[in-house]
Formats: sequence, structure tokens, C-alpha cells
Amino acid sequence: MSPDLRCYNIADLRERARRRLPRGIWEYAERGVEDEVGMARNRAAFERVTFRPRVLRGVQAIDTSAQIFGKRSPLPLALAPTGAAGLLWYKGDLALARAAAAAGVPFTISSASTMDLEQIAVAGGRLWFQLYLWEDRALSHAVVAKAYDLGCEALFVTLDMPVPPNREYILRNGFGTPFRINARNTLDVLRHPRWLAGVMGRYMLDGGVPSQANLPDRLRAKVTKGAPPGALFKQDDLDWDGVKELRDRWPGKFVLKGILHPEDAEHALEIGADGIVVSNHGGRALDGSLATIEALPDVVQAVGGRLSVFIDSGIRRGSDVVKAVALGADAVLVGRAPLYGLAAAGEAGVSRALHLLKTETARTMAMLGARNFGEVDTSLLGRGP
Repeated sequence: MSPDLRCYNIADLRERARRRLPRGIWEYAERGVEDEVGMARNRAAFERVTFRPRVLRGVQAIDTSAQIFGKRSPLPLALAPTGAAGLLWYKGDLALARAAAAAGVPFTISSASTMDLEQIAVAGGRLWFQLYLWEDRALSHAVVAKAYDLGCEALFVTLDMPVPPNREYILRNGFGTPFRINARNTLDVLRHPRWLAGVMGRYMLDGGVPSQANLPDRLRAKVTKGAPPGALFKQDDLDWDGVKELRDRWPGKFVLKGILHPEDAEHALEIGADGIVVSNHGGRALDGSLATIEALPDVVQAVGGRLSVFIDSGIRRGSDVVKAVALGADAVLVGRAPLYGLAAAGEAGVSRALHLLKTETARTMAMLGARNFGEVDTSLLGRGP
């Protein structure tokens, strides 16, 4: 570990990120919606799950690897899609992708990225692509085709944001969309010179403020300007027929993200999905949603092993990874944890976050007497969520 990155858990990286970022950027990445009880509920539900360890199991060798879509991964974990990366660090999406590739875990490119797919794909590794549909559906179909041509293994369609969420703090702090420096946030930005010079300053020296990527040149808009007609994300009219059309267009693995209800998981099976993500958008969509770890067992039971089940929202420790797998998840997606590392120290910070999660996972398994994930199941849990 670099001597200037003395972060020993994800909370340490979070605190370093908070100090480095202007308040508005920090709140956009960190906060939830409305009263933010959904975020607290996600963590509280994980904390309610307890372990019942076995002893004298010979745990000198722990194998944390898992199969994800039939391929070996050193950890049952992938990086979730996150749209704010380019404002947390210069070319943040590329830093995330590189760190994921170095760690051997999949990285999910966000359709809200400020970098082109081609620019991120150079990182190599296992790449997935996440889709929000634009108002002009032809734009969505075109970027999906490009993602497949560039080698993205899986398409993740986010379903849990049919309308814009109620993020009141954005109105208060002045960091809205489009992103603009104004009277309310200028002083805050000036108080964070490392971010101003290291992120916005570098963008200005390298062609100017970043734009919403993955769109034709005529429709691209800087993050300081609003999106033109047709280039706004719009999913309030999306239904199962629309998702089935995407399934039919995509030759690779097809995953629906934002499933909490077992009946929706069964519908995902019916339209030919290869996977689902049990997710409440990290508490950033509907504040009253149940916690994902609470929803997981019913969803797992509904699909009966017929597709891959992922889970996100609230994962901060390796022990959370083990709890999710014990309750039936094939793998977890982590979003905020690598973003904390990114905002703290760029690619090195992301690598540190992934290293922490892996070592904590291995230590938890050893404490439980589980030598591999084949030995992790509900018998090691003290109580359900």
C-alpha cells in the first residue's frame, strides 16, 4: 500500500473522498432521495444478518473465486455502473475499468458515462454495459450494438428509475443537471483546489468540459448544458414488450437491474433474461423500498437457479459479500465503495477498495470455516434479514 493511502477499510476511503470533493459533487455521489431512509435501511438489513460459524475446519487455504456467467472470477463481485465517475476523478470511468481489469473482476460501463465506449474498452478485462433508454429509442439501439461490437459480454438494463428521482439536496446545493458553477457553489469549489485543478482543470486543458458520451456528435451536450430533444433518458413508457425487444436485439448475456418483487423475477425468466440484479438503486430511487438483502431470498426462490442472481445496494464489507452469497446471490455489484476509492486516489484508490473487499471476504470465510464459496450457505447464518 502506498504510504500516502493509509485507508484500512471502505469507511476510510469514504472519508478521504468526502474531504476531497466539493459538497455538491459529494452529495450527488453519496446521498439518496427524499428522507434517505432507504439508504439506512439497506445497511441496517445487512447488519441484522448474523453468522453461525463452524470451527476446526482447516482454513489455511481460502478460495474466494466464483463462477459468473460460466467464467471464473477471483471474487463473486463486479463493479456496478456509476454515472458520476467522470466528475469525481479525471477520466474516472477509465480508472475504474483499469482497476477492475487488474483485479480480474467485471466492470459495468454506464450509459451515463462522460467517456465513449471505445475510450473505456481499451482497459480490457471483462466489460459489461448498462443501459438507460433515451427518448429516441434508435439511439439506444445503436449504442447497444456498439457495446456488443466492442466486446461487452452482458447488457444490464436498469428498470428501477422509470421517472426522475426526488433528490432535493441538488436543488439546495446548486449542483444540478446541467452542472454549473453558480453563486451557491462557487466558494465551495474554490475551497477544494485539488479537485478543481485535478479534475475540471485537466478537462479544460484537454478539450474542455466533458459531455454526455455514447451519443452522435450532433446530440452531445456538455455536462454544463441540458440534453437536446431525443437525448434525454426516458423510461416511463418502458414495459415488458420493450424489454423483450431489447432481449431479441442483444446476442450476449441479458440482465435486468432493479428487481425486488419475485413476480418480476419470474417475468424476467419468461422473456429470456440470463440474470437479474436485486437492487433498489442504492437507495437513490424510491425511498420506501425494502432493503435488497431482505428481498433476495424470495427472488432466489422464485427463479430456482434458472438464471444468475446479483445483488447491490449497501455493500461495504467483505462480510456483506459472504452474507449475500449465503442467501443465494451468485455475485454482488459494488457501486459506492469503488467510487469512494476513485474520489480518494483515482485508480489506486479503486484498487485499494477492491483489495480490501477481497481480503475481508477471505477473512470472513476463514472465520466461518468455509474454505470456498461452495461451503457458504444459510447453515452459516444465525438469522435471516
